[in-house]
Amino acid sequence: MMTYGDTRATRTYDAIVIGSGISGGWAAKELCEKGLRTLVLERGRDVRHITDYPTATLNPWDFPHRNRMPVAFDEANPIATKCYALDEATQQFFVKDAEHPYQQEKPFDWIRGYQVGGKSLIWARQTQRWSRFDFEANARDGAAADWPIRYADIAPWYSHVERFVGISGNKDGLETLPDGEFLKPWELNCVEKHIQQRVAASYKDRHVIIGRCAHLTEPQQIHYDQGRAPCQARHLCYRGCPYGGYFSSNSSTLPWAAKTGKLTLRPDSVVHSIIYDEVKQKATGVRVVDAQTKQLTEYYAQIIFVNAACLNTNLILLNSTSRRFPNGLGNDSGVLGRYVAFHNYRGNILADYEGFEDGYYYGRRPTTAFMPNFRNVNRQETDFQRGYMVAFNASRGQGQPTAETFGAEFKERITQPGPWHVFMMMQGETVPRFENHVRLSPDQTDAWGVPQLVTSIGYTDNDTKMMDDFLVQGAEMLDKAGCKNIRPYDDHRNPGLDIHEMGGARMGRDPKTSILNAHNQIHSCRNVFVTDGAAMASTGSQNPSITFMALTARAVNYAVGEMKRKNL
Repeated sequence: MMTYGDTRATRTYDAIVIGSGISGGWAAKELCEKGLRTLVLERGRDVRHITDYPTATLNPWDFPHRNRMPVAFDEANPIATKCYALDEATQQFFVKDAEHPYQQEKPFDWIRGYQVGGKSLIWARQTQRWSRFDFEANARDGAAADWPIRYADIAPWYSHVERFVGISGNKDGLETLPDGEFLKPWELNCVEKHIQQRVAASYKDRHVIIGRCAHLTEPQQIHYDQGRAPCQARHLCYRGCPYGGYFSSNSSTLPWAAKTGKLTLRPDSVVHSIIYDEVKQKATGVRVVDAQTKQLTEYYAQIIFVNAACLNTNLILLNSTSRRFPNGLGNDSGVLGRYVAFHNYRGNILADYEGFEDGYYYGRRPTTAFMPNFRNVNRQETDFQRGYMVAFNASRGQGQPTAETFGAEFKERITQPGPWHVFMMMQGETVPRFENHVRLSPDQTDAWGVPQLVTSIGYTDNDTKMMDDFLVQGAEMLDKAGCKNIRPYDDHRNPGLDIHEMGGARMGRDPKTSILNAHNQIHSCRNVFVTDGAAMASTGSQNPSITFMALTARAVNYAVGEMKRKNL
């Protein structure tokens, strides 16, 4: 039901973007900059930069529970509460378990952020380019469909994104982790530098670097033009950064798009499905359910970018049925919702380091030491496919008072740093499998009348073998570095808690085995583009967000060119 004066013309735009997170914000920025009247649909509430970060500058004692969540919250949210970033200061940016239920055929922890900016407010901000090895891996070992692009195709778009976002890092000269457009890097601390030196002396193929992250260490004019300022090394990022020191849609791409006068942002807009016109043989718009009133409205555009985050993008496409596409928009191949993959984080190692007691560090650095993948890079050399990135950090906790200390002696003891401890983890590539999939529930819907998502995603023997290799290799590296009390362990986390889900609407060369082409277009519905995690044909071992952003900018450039040539 439409209000008086609400005509189709008032609901028609040049472009529609579904989702306002990392990739949706980039789609909005690029489309608006190119002159297109763009509607951004966000299913969650509005969050304005600075104004809507209510906990950004609060102290631990300012919270009723000292920044811990009450037991009742944890009991009511067994999935959401597993996320390391959820606490009393950040809980407003996370979807609670009861707010958007889904069905787990296999255990899967789906962590979501429904608000303007999406998970760009709460992401880990680590940004590593893919290398040529990552784009060639599927073709090399045949474990998944070949990527329709190579590193050379996306390299200039990585640069385009990096200059605007602001990425700190070193020029490390590694073929396995290409250099980018970097600001001043953060620094390894003394123990991390020691481990770096010992690894370099012991291994020719393993390189420890400081992590590359989306934080402004030395802002350039483009960042000041966005209204952003240097990172303060507070590591309170998940509350929303009032300085704009780290990249988010809220502090960067969405305000930039708004400055063009071409942006319309509509929060509280749950996308039900994409409208396909059987006569025109293309998509003409989207159906939207108002999150508050439940009223259904249709919006129209020449091109549509689907950036709802991987699993919700799959859900929308699967629910976009028509006579032409009875099994979901563009699903001629039958692989829509299939080959969903993620990152394997199960392997972890704790260790102690004796020494460097005169060394410390300043602030709360927003990144760690990283080691690019060194397994199965040039050829298959292990009994598992693909490889893993390693991340680690060394830190000192509080000095521990003895049982006899109290008063002034107690206070003095806890102000002194304790011994050095090391934490190491893996970020392993999982190989896309047909059986790892999502689908629509045939009988359960959510509060907005949209079918609930069924997740059927699990580990394989390959993932266990990879983890076992990391636990052995990681412990060996720490031992060679002189660490003591080395404790490898499997944390047995469910898939999903990595928050790096990818695939389901993968890119590919062959329409018979993929959904999207080399430009992120749906093969059989060429005015719909998917540029978030759903588009990925494999996962690599790197953090994925910078690749989503680069793919998005590249796809917008292509889409606008095709519009001008009247091919869409």
